[in-house]
Amino acid sequence: MSRPERPRAAAETNRPGAVAARVKARPMPLSAVVFLMATMTGCAAQLPAPPATMAVASDEAYLPALQSLLDGYVRSGKMPGVVAAIGRGDAPPTFVSAGSIAQDGDAPPAGPDTLWRIYSMTKPVTAVAAMMLVEEGKLGLDQPISDLIPAFGQMHVLDSPATSLDSHPATTAITTRHLLTHSSGLAYQFLGKGPVYQEYKRLCLFGGRARGQEGEAQPPTLAGFADRAATLPLLAEPGTEWHYSISTDILGRVVEVASGLPLDRFVQTRILDPLGMRSTFWTVPEGETGRLSTNYLWAEDRLVPIDGGAGSEWVDPPRLPYGGSGLVSSARDYDRFLQMLAGGGEAGGVRILQPETVRLSLSNLLPEGVKISGNSAPDTARAEGFGAGGWVYLADVPGGVRSGTYGWFGAAGTIAFIDRKSRLRVTIMANYFPADKWPVHADVIRVLYSAPDRGRQDDSD
Repeated sequence: MSRPERPRAAAETNRPGAVAARVKARPMPLSAVVFLMATMTGCAAQLPAPPATMAVASDEAYLPALQSLLDGYVRSGKMPGVVAAIGRGDAPPTFVSAGSIAQDGDAPPAGPDTLWRIYSMTKPVTAVAAMMLVEEGKLGLDQPISDLIPAFGQMHVLDSPATSLDSHPATTAITTRHLLTHSSGLAYQFLGKGPVYQEYKRLCLFGGRARGQEGEAQPPTLAGFADRAATLPLLAEPGTEWHYSISTDILGRVVEVASGLPLDRFVQTRILDPLGMRSTFWTVPEGETGRLSTNYLWAEDRLVPIDGGAGSEWVDPPRLPYGGSGLVSSARDYDRFLQMLAGGGEAGGVRILQPETVRLSLSNLLPEGVKISGNSAPDTARAEGFGAGGWVYLADVPGGVRSGTYGWFGAAGTIAFIDRKSRLRVTIMANYFPADKWPVHADVIRVLYSAPDRGRQDDSD
């Protein structure tokens, strides 16, 4: 894309430092159950293949259609607000916004700098932190994590995960690669019903913020979280199966030990600050709550506010920085992160990774023989690879994304990906549970890849 950003005029009032009305919604408490069920739905979302040509639409072709699409979603009451950031190559993003940050009539419009709970879109950020340490020689891709977290030195594997906690000693050590690709054998409490999942619940290994008794019982540090997780048997021998899990949260602890810094400080000083990502937070400052969107739950065909504005749980510091789900960010900021990846580790003249490290990060890092299948995997028929914190498409999708496309989802309706062959980067921000209530992701992709200008050629990889 060669055109500069073109946010809607109304969104200009939603920039950092602007005076914004506070959200008046009185959110109902967000229980651990609601959060975890929503996260399960979000990670199960798919990146579909809409019927379209293989060409990516030009700005002139897609902008009116994309604006109309997002306006329609808001006008029909499917979501209060939504923002898309679309960029190509090194060019600045184009923003397309619709609606407001909450259902309240006086809520500010959604825009490039609105704050959204990105949940699992935190995972690629934590993965980049780990890959920075791999690049620096402080961490090995295939290094056993027990070198850094001794509690993982004597792991066991379940004999029958669905029925019992009986187990046998693991023959393979969990490595950094396994954590990056969810092939560690670890689990997510909300993705299964067997005995080990009940143990995850008993030990409060949720892998995310949770208010109430369950939240208070969570470990207060990443060190405690990791050591507690190491007491449980694995779903499978490390490196043999893909299971979406708390792997990225454990990776956050690996980053802490390898770097000598708390995860949140490492991410802030090594990624967010250098890239100018000033609207990405583990804890939303009180002065910025006016641009924090309200999060909603679809219940009986109506939107119910569950977290918002000045009363948001994101205003309070988390018990620990969850590397798998802990960040709030804006469309502008996350596009900056994607621009860095698409630019081979550099954005705006600032380099945080070498090109070869980025190529490795965006490649298929799964151990040989492991494919993404089942277990709430996104688009299991196509995204058969997994890189550093996100899926990797191993083949072109007819009418859709190309091989090498990398990205990931968030539980509350966010998505971000890079189509490396077309040099296209896409971020969509919205906040509602369940994420797959509406096919907004598929519809945006359909618009972007439905180009009337068939003569437009893709850029080389």
